[in-house]
Amino acid sequence: MADDQPPAMRETGTAERDATSGGHDPQARAAFTPTDERRSGEKTPSASPSGAAPACAPWLRDAPYHRQAFAAIDLGTNNCRLLIARPAGDHFTVIDAFSRVVRLGEGLAQTGRLSDEAMDRAMGALKICADKLRRRNVHLARSVATEACRRAENGGDFIARVAQETGILLDVISAKEEARLAVMGCHLLLEEGDGPAMIFDIGGGSTELVLVESRDGRIPLIHDWHSVPWGVVSLTESVSAEPEDALGRADRYDAMRALVRDSLAPFAQRVAGKAGGPQPLRLLGTSGTVTTLASLHLELPQYDRRAVDGLIVASQDMGALCERLALLTPAQRREQPCIGRERADLVVAGCAILQTIIELWPAERLGVADRGIREGILRSLMASSGAGEKSRAALRQARRIAI
Repeated sequence: MADDQPPAMRETGTAERDATSGGHDPQARAAFTPTDERRSGEKTPSASPSGAAPACAPWLRDAPYHRQAFAAIDLGTNNCRLLIARPAGDHFTVIDAFSRVVRLGEGLAQTGRLSDEAMDRAMGALKICADKLRRRNVHLARSVATEACRRAENGGDFIARVAQETGILLDVISAKEEARLAVMGCHLLLEEGDGPAMIFDIGGGSTELVLVESRDGRIPLIHDWHSVPWGVVSLTESVSAEPEDALGRADRYDAMRALVRDSLAPFAQRVAGKAGGPQPLRLLGTSGTVTTLASLHLELPQYDRRAVDGLIVASQDMGALCERLALLTPAQRREQPCIGRERADLVVAGCAILQTIIELWPAERLGVADRGIREGILRSLMASSGAGEKSRAALRQARRIAI
């Protein structure tokens, strides 16, 4: 999926207050220290998993809230993504974006470690991100890493290397935080209606599912959540190599689905009473898998975020598309206009995860979101900074009245 967003693209929705923290995100920080601006003898920033960094960096100039640039970096098991945006009333405007397939988790299932080649690919992408943060004079940033860095034995060493070479301080976030940010980033695309909804994020190394309930346009109430260690990379590497014959490919696909189904079974049992009821369940998926399949469903010649983000598709159609793709040869999948060479081998695992979710939680329609963790981070940062700006403005007004 080519998920880069064009500059000056206006994001819809409101920069809402974080339901769990009253609008203040304790993780919000200027998580970036330019390596060429450190004082002589200054130590490298702490590279602990918390990624602690100064609340405000000395090289950032004060600017009116609406002119400040905020950034979010999401380093996943398969992709490295960046969004930089400015507040625009109750919305935000994207001013720069970047996405690259880095396959940081390649080989992790077999070795338990990040390979040198994978780390080098990720470093190349992160250096581009660091350059964009400098050039855009970012006021506040949060940079997160997910499943690959959570699982890898040498994840901490890699985080330290990133800080040393790029100045980016990565937070290795929990699966729970990953799920929360995904909900914050995409919940505005939930179909209108009452009752429960399932939001899910199929990543490279894991899949998060969150059972929520809508609350009049506010961030939904989270009833329950679950994470399984199956994403498009980890699931692909945990089964046998792809066979050449159609029967072998079908058996491999069934094996993938069985692994996912077994991992999701406890969660399905736990939420059976909450996810069922008189109101139909609504599904919303945010991931490269879902958006790629949506573009294939629309028969787009090339990926178009404007056509995909917010699309509602019949779940039955998406399930049938999953089965058809799983039986294609790798060469046939590479020929698909919105899959390409980079994802041809991974899309089968994504299909296995998606089809299993659709069957475990039947819904007539599936919502598609080309937004997620990065947008959730931006909303948290802007809500926190905006609340602080309002408090300072109120204080200045009170002082003028007192004078």
